[in-house]
Amino acid sequence: MSKKNPGVLRSLDWWTILIYLMLISFGWVSVCGASYTYGDTDIFALSTRSGMQIVWIGTSLLLGLVLLLLDDRFYETFAYVLFGAMLILLFATIFNPHSIKGSRSWLVMGPLRLQPAEFAKFATALALAKFMSRYGYDIHKWKDFLATLAIMFTPMAFIVLQRETGSALVYLCFFLMLYREGMTGSVLFTGVAMVVYFVVGIRFANVELLTTTTSVGKFTVLLLIHLFSGFMVWIYCKDGKDALRILAVCIGTTVACLLFSLYVIPFDVVWVQLVLSAILIGYLVWQGLGTRLRNYFWIALFAVGSVAFFNVADYGLNHVLEPHQRTRINVLLGLEEDLRGAGYNVHQSEIAIGSGGLEGKGFLNGTQTKLKYVPEQDTDFIFCTVGEEEGFVGSAGVLILFLALILRLIHLSERQPYRFGRVYGYCVLSVFLFHVFINVGMVLGLTPVIGIPLPFFSYGGSSLWGFTFLLFIFLRIDAGRNLARS
Repeated sequence: MSKKNPGVLRSLDWWTILIYLMLISFGWVSVCGASYTYGDTDIFALSTRSGMQIVWIGTSLLLGLVLLLLDDRFYETFAYVLFGAMLILLFATIFNPHSIKGSRSWLVMGPLRLQPAEFAKFATALALAKFMSRYGYDIHKWKDFLATLAIMFTPMAFIVLQRETGSALVYLCFFLMLYREGMTGSVLFTGVAMVVYFVVGIRFANVELLTTTTSVGKFTVLLLIHLFSGFMVWIYCKDGKDALRILAVCIGTTVACLLFSLYVIPFDVVWVQLVLSAILIGYLVWQGLGTRLRNYFWIALFAVGSVAFFNVADYGLNHVLEPHQRTRINVLLGLEEDLRGAGYNVHQSEIAIGSGGLEGKGFLNGTQTKLKYVPEQDTDFIFCTVGEEEGFVGSAGVLILFLALILRLIHLSERQPYRFGRVYGYCVLSVFLFHVFINVGMVLGLTPVIGIPLPFFSYGGSSLWGFTFLLFIFLRIDAGRNLARS
């Protein structure tokens, strides 16, 4: 053991540790600024949020030290055990009698509150790394791919049952890791396409195209389905002539019908597009049978799924989502304003950030945050405190620090000699990237408000501990990459 410790210390990535220390330090300053009330005399008292955050930071540093002292092989050996224990904990939390803000995701033990969903991230990442690094694993085999998805979606399903949708959505970020490990780009493209369908279809559903009775949203989505299908034939089937034929028929017929509706008899062109979609799907299947190329069948399946998603998206928004979730999406898409309701948080956050200007108002001098105009300003919306007190310069500095962390994680992941370390590293990278992008985006009004913390900044022990577990387990795995094995 004594022979290995010097090697571990030399192999630790101290640059990443330095970035971590800078982030938690700036995070404490932000929590202090967000929770400070005029007249407070001791920001270090345990009765204050800033004082308690020091406790969380101190315990996180101790946890990080313990994680570094463990043998790196411990994490691979007990990956499934940790994952199984977290699944049991997540399942038990569903029946938790304590409800906090409508969510049953918190375990309350006296003065201590823990959120198992935060710790399940590192356990899921370890289980994915363990499974994907086993001998004979091939992401292109359906059996392996579906088993991988099961590992991802099982904790996600339990968290949804806890009525904690925001934390559940984080697990979708593991698709970025799957893409790095060889998952076909068409899967990622399909996910992006569905988001585009949803945004365009819902946002412009009730807008009429020119002087016709055709919905701009429905018209655009169906046109995109035809365009995407044609280009996928070009790329994946290597048949440019067939792709041009598909595009010419679909676009030509659509334009002709649109002109007929404008100048002759007004009618809903969407019905023609639906017929074209059915013909397109049939043609793709026929081509697949004739050429025996499976890619035609996959493109046909993409078209079927796109049309189906297009038809159920509106129903899902209005009948499946909770009223507050539906309102948040409508506010984001500009369908509702609701500055006193669902849009209040984002509106006040934007005011706080805008009022900070270039250099900010200074530490503890932010008026929007001191007067508590922004709800959840020391947790989900803490980035608005950075913007108000530190201004554009401070906000840019924080984002540059996160960018440095992301780039460092990419570097560390790529230098792993074994697949286990690489997969786990990209899982960590994906989680951090998702949290930063969504949290900062929702504070700026660019993404839906789904209530996820900003790593190392948002107040709370579960969040800080969870991110520390994620990062320091990877640092220990990376530190052991060059150690001699007995």
